[in-house]
Amino acid sequence: MSKSQIKHALPVTRAEDFAQWYQAVIAEAELAEESGVRGCMVIKPWGYGIWERIQKLMDERIKEGGAENCYFPLFIPLSFFTREAEHVEGFAKEMAVVTHHRLISDGKGGLIPDPEAKLEEPLIVRPTSETVIGAAMARWIQSWRDLPMLTNQWANVVRWEMRTRMFLRTSEFLWQEGHTAHADEADAVAETLRALEMYRSFAEDVLAMPVIAGAKPENERFPGAVETYSIEAMMQDGKALQAGTSHYLGTTFARSAGIQYQDKAGTQALCHTTSWGVSTRLIGGVIMTHGDDDGLRTPPQIAPQQVVILPMLRDNDGDAALLDYCAALRSAIAGHMVFGEKVRVLLDKKPGKATAKRWGWVKKGVPLILEIGGRDAEGGQVSVLRRDRLWREDGKANFIGMPQDSFVASVPAELEAIQRALFDEALARRDAQISREVADLAGLGAFFSEDKAFPGWAEMQWSRPTGAALDKVVEQLKALKLTIRNTPMGAAPVSGVCPFTGEPAVERILVARAY
Repeated sequence: MSKSQIKHALPVTRAEDFAQWYQAVIAEAELAEESGVRGCMVIKPWGYGIWERIQKLMDERIKEGGAENCYFPLFIPLSFFTREAEHVEGFAKEMAVVTHHRLISDGKGGLIPDPEAKLEEPLIVRPTSETVIGAAMARWIQSWRDLPMLTNQWANVVRWEMRTRMFLRTSEFLWQEGHTAHADEADAVAETLRALEMYRSFAEDVLAMPVIAGAKPENERFPGAVETYSIEAMMQDGKALQAGTSHYLGTTFARSAGIQYQDKAGTQALCHTTSWGVSTRLIGGVIMTHGDDDGLRTPPQIAPQQVVILPMLRDNDGDAALLDYCAALRSAIAGHMVFGEKVRVLLDKKPGKATAKRWGWVKKGVPLILEIGGRDAEGGQVSVLRRDRLWREDGKANFIGMPQDSFVASVPAELEAIQRALFDEALARRDAQISREVADLAGLGAFFSEDKAFPGWAEMQWSRPTGAALDKVVEQLKALKLTIRNTPMGAAPVSGVCPFTGEPAVERILVARAY
């Protein structure tokens, strides 16, 4: 058998149907399932375990930046949103509204809202928290001594999406949202860029997901923001995923919420505010960055279990000795440190054939899988399968046998190597799929032609148009099903004219199809 004849674990491959493959990974890796409410999902233990890892490691970085965690209500009075017209307009179509506080029988065996229980003011189910946190900051901030105020909350939010896809775009999702207030623009902008860099390094160092950080064009800014910055990741199908955003809000929200302070001269001044966040969308990004035709490949830093031991039990007298050997092996592995934490290792003693259980863990993407038989135990050996190197050239599973002591000592280095290899693979793929040769609209159309399954991104020059001129560019791109992702930081210098406006080019932009 050769690699081309391998029967993979998933029912569909990436090349056959990337969208169906994505759904298959979620199902077969037991990450999430439908809940019975459109656009809402049940996150299963392995998927939630990944989110817990993301949450833990991100929370450490947030607190290192000086922010403190707090919590704000799920329900926000409608009047809070109407204070800031641009903000409410940006979310109005996605808001879920609570209008009653009690149900009564309809007389036919069902329930209806009680007309006598109508709320005096409708409540919005939290789509984001700028307004409610702004109201709190207006109470908490009195003088320059209270600044900067750096807050963060881990919460769920609801945005009633018309087209949903698990993890990528759901009506309810989990996230963190940082909200900060500052005395002046310089300090607020510095915080906005600090958060952006935190997300960039987290995506690359923890998720092994290469991203490009940059400023969003005017039409893609968060409603009410002065500037919006994003990190953009390329998925294996060449599409872009906005993986995190950071917004400088100026004094827009401070003015509407009354967030002001008395400066050192005794004068009242408006605060400059920021907001920034990442969500469970990151899990979708990990799937589409690292998954293969056998399921998920989970980067070791976020794997709920980094090593899984599978004893090949035979239902005979030798099983007790085999389990003792595996338990000792587990303890030895767990005594090692990697990425500043103890290695997470599971001894899977559930009933069932080791081969069937192996493929279950392969689909979940466990970095290192050990199958231990009676002979291995007697000889002090282990048989190791590294998830990112699943197949040999002859098409057989790439198990490697070695002495137990040698393997145990190598575990931290192996996990670090897997983390690095996943990033390097994704980086090479992304860089190979970014074209800097597209010079005009005709070339753009050709690059993203329908006969290209996974075309990638185009990096182009433009004149940074605004207003009606920008609207025209957006419409031209929309006709090709394209969007401007961001202006890459540290991009090469520009020269010549903008292919969209004919004006002198001032910066580079990334153009792509996106999720």
